[in-house]
Amino acid sequence: MKFPLLNIDGSKSSSIEISDKLVKLKVNYKLIKYVIDWQLNHSKPRIAKTKQRNQIKGSTKKIIAQKGSGGARHASKKAPIFVGGGVAHGPKGAVYKIKKINKKVRKLALAQTLSKKNYDKNLHILADVKKEIKKTKEFNNFLQKNNLTNVLIISDIDSLKNINKSARNIKNLKLIKQDGTNIYDLFKYQNVIMTSTSIKKLQDRILNEKN
Repeated sequence: MKFPLLNIDGSKSSSIEISDKLVKLKVNYKLIKYVIDWQLNHSKPRIAKTKQRNQIKGSTKKIIAQKGSGGARHASKKAPIFVGGGVAHGPKGAVYKIKKINKKVRKLALAQTLSKKNYDKNLHILADVKKEIKKTKEFNNFLQKNNLTNVLIISDIDSLKNINKSARNIKNLKLIKQDGTNIYDLFKYQNVIMTSTSIKKLQDRILNEKN
C-alpha cells in the first residue's frame, strides 16, 4: 500500500510503499487486548510482599491446652488469625505468575494494531527530518496544518534529534524511538506519525526477522 509522505515544511513529496502484511491485516481485538494486558503486567513490578505462616520467626509453643479451656484449639501465634502472625494468601513480591507470550504473537498483535490505525486513517508517514527544527511554533504549525492532535511520533534516531526540541513541549504529544514501538502507546494516542526510516525498520523487524 502506498502512503503519501508528509513534510514539516509543507512541501510536496513522493509516496512510500508499505507491505499490506503490516497495514492491511484483519484485526483480532482479543489478541491485542491479551498483549496489552501482558505489557501492563510488566510495566509495574510487584513489590508488595507479606510473610506467610512458615516465614514468621518466633516460638512454636502451643499457646493453650488442646482441651479443657473451653475455647478453640490453637497451636502457635503464627496463625493468620492472630496479630503478628502470618498473612494468608497475601502478595508474594517478585514471585508471581507472569504471563509469557511468544514473540510471533507480539509481532502479529503489533502489525494488527498498525492495521487498525490505518483503517481509521490515523496512521501517517513523515519524511525523515534532515534539518533541525528548533522552534516549537514551527512544528506546531505542521500539526495544525494536517489536523493532527493527540499524537504519538515514532522516530528513527537521526530524525528524533532534529525534532526533539521543537516537539517535546507540545501538549498531548509523545516522542518514542522506533525500537520502543508498543501497542499500549499506539492505542493511547489517536494519531500515529512514523518517520519513513522507522516504518521501514519496523516492517523489516516484524516481517523478516526470525523469531
